[in-house]
Amino acid sequence: MDSKPSLNLVLAAVSALYNNPNTTEKERASQWLGDLQKSVHAWIVADELLHHKRDLESCYFGAQTMRTKIHHSFHELPTDAHESLRNSLLEHIAQINEDTNTVIVTQLCLALADLILQMPTWQQASLDLINRFSRTNMWPLLEILTVLPEELESRSVRLGENRRVAMLEDLKSCAGTVSEFLSHCSNSYGENWHENVQVNVKILRCFTSWVSVGAITLGDVANNVVVARAFTILNYKADDKPPCVVGALHDAASDCICTLLQCLEDNNNQQILETYLFNNVVNLEIVYHLSVANEDQEKSINYCRIFTELAESFLEKIITSCSAKSFHYAIKVLDLVLMCVGHHEYEVAEITFNLWYVLSEELYQKNSKELTELFRPYVERLITALCRHCQMEPDHDGLLEDGDDFKDFRLKVSDLVKDVVFIVGSSSCFRQMFVNLQAPGVTWDSSEAALFIMQAVAKNVLPTENEVVPKVVEAILNLPENTHIAVKYTSVLLLGELCEWIEKHPQTLDPILNFLVCCLPQAGVGAAAAISLQSICATCNDHMPRHVPVLLQLLQQVDTFAITNNAVIGLVKGVAAIVGCMPHSELTDAMRKLCLMQVNPICQLIEQDVVPVRGTKSDPVLWLDRLSSVFRNVNVKAFEGQVHPCKPVIVEVWPVISRTFDKYQNDLRIMERCCRSVRFMLRCVSQQVCDLLQSLVGQIVRIYATFKHSCFLYVGSILVDEYATDPSCVQGLLDMLQAFIEPTFQLLQEENGLRNHPDTVDDFFRLCARFMQRAPVQFLQCGALVHILQCSLMACTLDHKEANTSVMKFFYDLINTGKCGKNHVDYEQRKVLVTSILNEYGQQLVTNLLHACVFYLHSYMLSEVADVFVELLEFNREATGKWLANGLDTLPKQNNGGIMSATPQQLGDIHGSMTRSDTSKSVTYALKDLTRFYR
Repeated sequence: MDSKPSLNLVLAAVSALYNNPNTTEKERASQWLGDLQKSVHAWIVADELLHHKRDLESCYFGAQTMRTKIHHSFHELPTDAHESLRNSLLEHIAQINEDTNTVIVTQLCLALADLILQMPTWQQASLDLINRFSRTNMWPLLEILTVLPEELESRSVRLGENRRVAMLEDLKSCAGTVSEFLSHCSNSYGENWHENVQVNVKILRCFTSWVSVGAITLGDVANNVVVARAFTILNYKADDKPPCVVGALHDAASDCICTLLQCLEDNNNQQILETYLFNNVVNLEIVYHLSVANEDQEKSINYCRIFTELAESFLEKIITSCSAKSFHYAIKVLDLVLMCVGHHEYEVAEITFNLWYVLSEELYQKNSKELTELFRPYVERLITALCRHCQMEPDHDGLLEDGDDFKDFRLKVSDLVKDVVFIVGSSSCFRQMFVNLQAPGVTWDSSEAALFIMQAVAKNVLPTENEVVPKVVEAILNLPENTHIAVKYTSVLLLGELCEWIEKHPQTLDPILNFLVCCLPQAGVGAAAAISLQSICATCNDHMPRHVPVLLQLLQQVDTFAITNNAVIGLVKGVAAIVGCMPHSELTDAMRKLCLMQVNPICQLIEQDVVPVRGTKSDPVLWLDRLSSVFRNVNVKAFEGQVHPCKPVIVEVWPVISRTFDKYQNDLRIMERCCRSVRFMLRCVSQQVCDLLQSLVGQIVRIYATFKHSCFLYVGSILVDEYATDPSCVQGLLDMLQAFIEPTFQLLQEENGLRNHPDTVDDFFRLCARFMQRAPVQFLQCGALVHILQCSLMACTLDHKEANTSVMKFFYDLINTGKCGKNHVDYEQRKVLVTSILNEYGQQLVTNLLHACVFYLHSYMLSEVADVFVELLEFNREATGKWLANGLDTLPKQNNGGIMSATPQQLGDIHGSMTRSDTSKSVTYALKDLTRFYR
């Protein structure tokens, strides 16, 4: 946007965005306003809109634009404009009254908070705001004081660690005044807090915000009026409806106490505060029971949150102080948490799950039988309560549906039980659930819940167990016809989880297989039968080859059963695993039958020119996925020099795959699945299908030149991995690479090409890395290497996880090639080639990597970059040290607002840490330290 638009034009666009019924006009207005917000003119336009106050929409747009500009584009303003911007914002905030829309107030307060963070010349801004607004504009003042620490903590504004530390010190210097101000407010509005709900919510939120960042320290909290007020609100027992504690106020009080407990966990030397909080939280038991009696679930959830936070903050002390002779006084809190787990609503119990995970992890690490035994009764009560929560409604027909909240909860319970069951013992838990099943008058829903818990722990039951498991298996095999479908479904899944036990008891295999095969055609239960058959096939494959004919016959009919394609794929995987264990003389024929079941339908689709419909039998993807599962899961033990028994089958299958490539070459989804099938075919027989190479390479190169599907690059990388160690194949594979390069670079050299095509980047550099691993000298001498290196240097900044990982792996392998395998004949040649490359590109590589870490990559991506630095250091520590010094020197020393990014001393420390490092972990820490100065 070249020139500033008139205010009337902006108002018209805002009106069109919010009020024009024409969708096209709305989209045009949205696009235009978006462009305006990105332009430098947005600063003045936003200010004018806020001054004119034409209507709600224009004021909101003005406030939101102002906040966005300060947040993301503060560098556009010259330093001498900061003060006038501050004065303008303060003027707008001074005009806020009780009729001002809340959203506008929030945006203006966020804008001012972000300005304070980025304006180092405005020191102790909190005190200025209190002096200016405490008597006239309480609402926006409390809002600004709340969002200021939140914005500092959120790291959404790129401040850098130095400014962040300075800003926190600034807040600490104001904390005494802020605390006094909040106490004064609480005393002024607190006596009748149920009549001044909104202002009390804001006081609590503000106090919580300052405590959360550590501005108000824990030592000043025990006698604080605001904390006392929070407990008063939480202890409120009024039975009458008016006055009542409004939900938002109860939430704010709960958040305040939870935040204090979290801070206490991180700073546990505050004995006075610890005792104060413990006593006051324990006293909330009475009001928790009242909330349960009044069916006030929101309050029950809040009390549960507080009890759980208290338990987490004391957990380390509880564990380290407990012994058979004495318990830590705070262990009582586990009873409070279990009381909440016993709440009739499962949402309350779910809040406590993280506590139990932490407890189980601590006990597992301690590995003390005596200590584990002390906590056994608590976990037994937990599992009993969770089993009850897992019960379906007694009048529920059918099965739980995917996406159902209760089904998701049960899956979380299953994961939790698997984690904590070692504390009570899997066999003990399994036995207790079996006892529950045998209770007199047991209902179907409680039976199903017990079976569900048994299913969670079944894999941990010792395969030698001969007391309970045989009875359970026998009971499942003899379930009556009128058994509720949910009970049958869970029972069938339980059989699959007992696969390791079944493998040690082969006499049970035939009746179990017969039972599961009979279950397959049954609606609902069939899916569970397929899952269990897959597990049993995979685990018991030594006992299974004699069942292959029956299983192949079953697969022929499987599409007539009411089970999903994923369940069918599971069955195919299981059968393929068994086929792989067959004698080679029988294996080829079984493999052929298994593959033809998937290949013949594809032939029919091609011959009949059927239009694919996703997810149906007319979709080639359905059959290709099954074919991939066959080749992926048939693990054959073939000896060197022996013809792989799957080779004849692959030679027969390839022509059909080739026809599929040609028929559907413009359909990316089908091409990806075709390539996946080829990948597993090649992996299955390794280097034994050289005859297919010329045909395969010619076809993928031809189609890639037209459609640029990146999956063909991936197939290329598999071919290189398998065949580039054969000298007779190397030149052909290099020709394939050369043919791939032109269309690849056409795509990546488009505007935003790297960002728009991360899959291509990922697959292309994986292909190059495979060459480096398998035929390094030939690859390093190829004519295309210069272009590949230039592209890789630009791709350093790509913030796509998989794509960036492939680029870093390429650099890693490039450098590693020059220093590994010193006893190999070509070592000196490789070292010379790599040294030459690094002499030319080493400085650019190091600088690009540093800039990528600081300005582009997520922190979780830095470990791969660190791997490259370690290789560089090991290859030539002295040269890498110089490149690092030069690269660090190119980083900005301060931003446009005058905020210091990193001092020379800090950059020197980073340089020292990195150059001394020998491990990826230590370099990753140094890179993370570096990025903090700029974020």
